[in-house]
Amino acid sequence: MQLGARWRVGDAPHRGVPPLLHPVIAEQEEAHPDAGSWTLTWLEGRPRCALDDLVIVTLDAAGESRVLPGTSGADHGTEVPGTPDGIDDDDDWLL
Repeated sequence: MQLGARWRVGDAPHRGVPPLLHPVIAEQEEAHPDAGSWTLTWLEGRPRCALDDLVIVTLDAAGESRVLPGTSGADHGTEVPGTPDGIDDDDDWLL
């Protein structure tokens, strides 16, 4: 079992976050300067780092970093910085 964690924007990512995600986390913090905190959870053994309700930074089945819209971005059709256009990430966890 893997436990989640929280940390404030601007602090170093939690020690449980894979180093591959650290630069993506920094990029998203820069893109969302008013955000407050990150929440690390685990789904199917993969880390999911949620920046408030704005974005989720995670790893896909191939181990590549991905930026997914958070609940606020999905509800309003907001484009997520760092996410290629035209990619449907809603069911990547099924891979």
